[in-house]
This record gives sequence, structure tokens and C-alpha cells, in this order.
Amino acid sequence: MVGPDYKRPPVDAPGVYRCDSQSPLAPSSQPLGDEKWWEVFQDPVLQQLIRTALEQNYDLRIAASRVLQAQAQLGITRANQFPTVSAGAQAFSERNPKISSSFPSYEANAGEVDLAVVWNLDFWGKYRRQTEAARASLLASQWGQRAVLASVVSSVATAYFTLRELDLALDVSKKTLAARQDSMRLTTVLAKNGSASALDLRQSEQLVYTAAETIPDLERQIVLQENSLSILLGRNPGPIPRGRGLTEQPNPPAIPVGLPSELLERRPDVREAEETLVAANAEIGVAKAAFFPSISLTGTAGYESFALNNLFTHSQRLWNGAASLTQPVFAGGALRAGKRLAEAQEQEMLLTYQQTIMNAFQEVSNSLTAYQKGREFREQQELLTAAADDADRLSKILYQHGGTSYLQVLTSENNDFSAELNLAQAQLTERLALVQLYNALGGGWRSE
Repeated sequence: MVGPDYKRPPVDAPGVYRCDSQSPLAPSSQPLGDEKWWEVFQDPVLQQLIRTALEQNYDLRIAASRVLQAQAQLGITRANQFPTVSAGAQAFSERNPKISSSFPSYEANAGEVDLAVVWNLDFWGKYRRQTEAARASLLASQWGQRAVLASVVSSVATAYFTLRELDLALDVSKKTLAARQDSMRLTTVLAKNGSASALDLRQSEQLVYTAAETIPDLERQIVLQENSLSILLGRNPGPIPRGRGLTEQPNPPAIPVGLPSELLERRPDVREAEETLVAANAEIGVAKAAFFPSISLTGTAGYESFALNNLFTHSQRLWNGAASLTQPVFAGGALRAGKRLAEAQEQEMLLTYQQTIMNAFQEVSNSLTAYQKGREFREQQELLTAAADDADRLSKILYQHGGTSYLQVLTSENNDFSAELNLAQAQLTERLALVQLYNALGGGWRSE
């Protein structure tokens, strides 16, 4: 076969991923990206939602149809390597009237049965290169389907955890509102007895309204998030079942990430880009083969007779055979331009492949940093929330004993409320960073 055989281009892969030496991440023989998605996401309700999405998600079904198209295209292309065989039969009857004494009337009946073979010899590997390109395109479409599958798993997990964070924030808001309403009722009683000022009453009302205004907005966001998740599941917008709370979702104490060189085999988008490069490389051979002669063999064999009753007799046999060779002589530069086009397309796919690898390394590095720093931020936010909660408790005690103004209670209450909402957001950020890291490491598409 003319044209270059594919060789994987060298890749400048780092020895380790960029991450802080104080990171809790540790190497292991089983990287996170090799884990099955149901081992990473252990919430039974989330697992069922992911299974539903894998069956009904429209992006996945579209990707599956692309694979079927690529399989059919491979069959069409591969057929060019083989002879084309066709069978035919015909019969006719004709009668002409007498025109003159020189042209009397006559009647003729004839029949023919034949088998024809046409074979364009693949002497230079043109059709084999086309088949190689089609097979690589099929593999690319299969890896593309796996990339979509991993994306769907990641998207469903992200949407579900976001929904659980909104649920947690709504629960915090409702509890805070109930506590502040009790406090306002107490302040109202104190104001009637002259133990609290009108300013204290207004400030207690301010606390109530601050908590109350967050509830409708959170409820709005929950409905929007449920609708978005429903679309991922291939359903009409509707309610979504809940499983474990956000704080009940287990986080691994350490995440094995494996070696960067392993990422080239695990990431479906990298494999898809490489198979696209393989197809482009094979197309160069197709373009080169166009410079050489085309060799064809044709043959026909059968029976022909003017009397149908002796059509299949030995004397009525017919056959013919031919071989042809066609050499391009002048095409106005089209053949050279076709070769340059194939080489330029191969160069584009090479650069795309290398860019995809660089992006993969970047995504893993970013996700590692996000997960590590997200965990540190969540730990600090837990301490801040505990301190704000204790400060709120102490300010209320001091106020009840006349040791401080209600303004201090107002400030402490607001700080505590904000700290609890920020803690919920920090827990979500850490959880989403884990999802992103799992996806960046090429996890989520394995089902066996």
C-alpha cells in the first residue's frame, strides 16, 4: 500500500500532575479514573438517575446513531475491495409485418441469461487505505460515544449535587426563619412590657424578613434545577427524587490519580482525536494511489438463444473477458492538490490531537487543585460556621441579660446565617470538584 503507515506521535507528558506536596492525593495501582461510576457515586438514588440517563438521554442516543452510521459506512467502503458480481436475464419476442417482396414478415424470439463480474484491483492499496480510514472513523465515533457517556454521568451527578445543595440551603433558611420568628415574638412581648425598644422590634423584624426573602428564590432555583436534570434524564420537566443529603455523601480521604501517561489511554476524547488522526493519515495513501494506474478486470458468461427451449444448451454459451489499465496523464494539478489537501488535513488532526492532550493535562491539574483547595476551604468554613453559631448564641444570652444591644444580636444572626449558607456552598464546591476530577481523569464511561 502506498502512503504512510500510522505511528503514534511522541507526546511530551509530564512525569506527575501538578499539585501541592501537602495535597491529600496519593498514588495507587487503581486510579480514580478506572473506578466504575457507581463506585464513585454511592447514593442509590443518584445511581438510578444515572442509569435512567444512560438509557434515555438524547445526546447519548444521537451518539449511538452516529456509531451505527460509521459501521454502515465502513461496510460500504470495505466492499470496494471485492469484485462486483451481478446476474441478469432477459427475453423478448418481436414480429414485423411484410413491407415488400424484398422484406417479408418475420418473427423472432430470443432469451439471454448471464453472470457479470467487475473487479477493480486494489494494486496500490487505495481501497485498503479507504477501509483503514473508515475503520478509524468508526473507532472515533465509538470513543466519541464514550465521551458523551462520561459527560452525561458527570452532568447528572453535578446537577444532582447542586439540587441537594439548594435543598440544604432551603432547609437552613426555613430553620433560621422559624428561629427568628420565635425571637421576634419574644421581642414583641418584651417591647409591650417596656423591656425592649421599638428599634429592637424593628431589628428583629429585619432578621425575619432577611431569612424569609431567601426562601422563594431558593424554591425557584430548585424548580429550575429539577427541570434541567429532567432533560438530562430524557424526560419532560418534573420533580426529582432525593437520596442522601449533601453532607451525607462520602468523600474519599485520598484520591489516586495515576500517571499522566495513562491518561492518553483512558480519556475517550483523546482516543477519539487519535483515531481521527489515523483516518486522516490513511487518506494520504488514498490521495497517493490516485497517481498510479487503475487496473480493472471484467468478465461475462452465460447463455443466449433465439429459441427458449434450447437456451441452456452447450452450443448457446457466451462469454467475454477484458482487462483495462488507466494511467492519469494530465488532471490540471488536481491530483497533487488532493495530496496536499490530505497532508494538510492530517497536520490539522495531529495538532488537534496534541491540543486535546494538553487540554486533558490542564483539566486534571485544575481539578486536582480545585478539589484540594475546595476541601481546605470547606474545613475552614466549618470552623467559621461553628464560631458564628457560638457567637450568635452568646450575643442572645448577653442581650437577655442586658449586656449588649439588639444590634449585636442582629449582626451575629446575619453572620451565622451567611456562614451556614456559605458552608453549604463550600460542601457543594468540594463535591463538584470531585466530579470534575473524575471526569478529567477519564472516568465514567466504563460499564463492565
